[in-house]
Amino acid sequence: MTPPLKIGQYGVDPAVVLAPMAGITNVAFRQLCREFGSPTSLYVCEMVTARAIVERDSKTLEMMTFGEHEHPRSLQLYSVDPRNVTDAVTMIAAEGMADHLDMNFGCPVPKVTRKGGGAALPYKRRLFAEIVRAAVRAAEPAGIPVTVKFRVGIDDDHHTYLDAGRIAEAEGAVAVALHARTAAQRYSGQADWSHIARLKEAVTTVPVLGNGDIFCADDALRMVAETGCDGVVVGRGCLGRPWLFRELHAAFTGQPLPEGPSLGEVGAILHRHAILLSAHIGEEKGVRDLRKHMAWYLRGFPIGSDLRKSFGLVSTLAELADLIGALDHAAPYPPDAEGPRGRQGSPGRVVLPEGWLDDPEDAAVPDGAELMHSGG
Repeated sequence: MTPPLKIGQYGVDPAVVLAPMAGITNVAFRQLCREFGSPTSLYVCEMVTARAIVERDSKTLEMMTFGEHEHPRSLQLYSVDPRNVTDAVTMIAAEGMADHLDMNFGCPVPKVTRKGGGAALPYKRRLFAEIVRAAVRAAEPAGIPVTVKFRVGIDDDHHTYLDAGRIAEAEGAVAVALHARTAAQRYSGQADWSHIARLKEAVTTVPVLGNGDIFCADDALRMVAETGCDGVVVGRGCLGRPWLFRELHAAFTGQPLPEGPSLGEVGAILHRHAILLSAHIGEEKGVRDLRKHMAWYLRGFPIGSDLRKSFGLVSTLAELADLIGALDHAAPYPPDAEGPRGRQGSPGRVVLPEGWLDDPEDAAVPDGAELMHSGG
């Protein structure tokens, strides 16, 4: 059994966090994961940008929807500008929009790093410190804890995570999380968990969470054992597999691991996901949004190519129910469903603003860097 985790005043037990994922961790998917896992684990909303909050962008406000019984309401915030962070967090606090804020400094997407954001930003140590400080100070009057998530660095020649962890700790973050890849790796190759162990040694007064390559409950237990981290952050491993949180709950509380679901059970979960999405954004948009999850849900099961294609084109709840009815409900959970899922891609050069690596102490906000639209 692993000890519970404290994020500010909130107990996270078991110490499992659903990572924010663009286009994935909306209110419907978070609720589904929570139904399988512990209501006292942490389920983080997809990333929103500080400027978009201040401008009250309609898409962003829709993304910040939380369920009636969702607590704490956990939101990931992106920014490269301390002033925008102050304004956004002040607004979040004043209007009671969230209970916990996670600051994103790990995104490797080129449209983000070329503006100096995401995984590029911790290289600028002073600017990084100012952004974390701004968030903590604006959140403090409302008692909103702030956590910080980052990567190992830009590439193998520019590791930033140890400085980032120490700075975040010094500026008042209540926990830090490390995705144990560089931005150049993106999601390729293997996460190097030894960096999580090193961060745990460097950051001594707040919890350190580990992220990267947790695709089953045994992975999570092994990460904790090998690194000494205080909890795990699970991203791609739960794509089309929200029942992973049931397995993680069992593993972290010393219970036997449940068997994987049959194809009939997966069909029921798929239908539940569709119902939740439809309640959130309407049936047409909800069922269409579900299409991207189909290959993940059905991975490894013996399904004919025509039926698999039909799932990828489904457009109504009634049509989905008919397709689920055509499945072999007795088909057991296949070994082929295990292992990495979601985007992997290839490593590549990180796109940075011109001269970005010249001076790590430069605290200037890059021109035009603040993204207006949320979602990564």
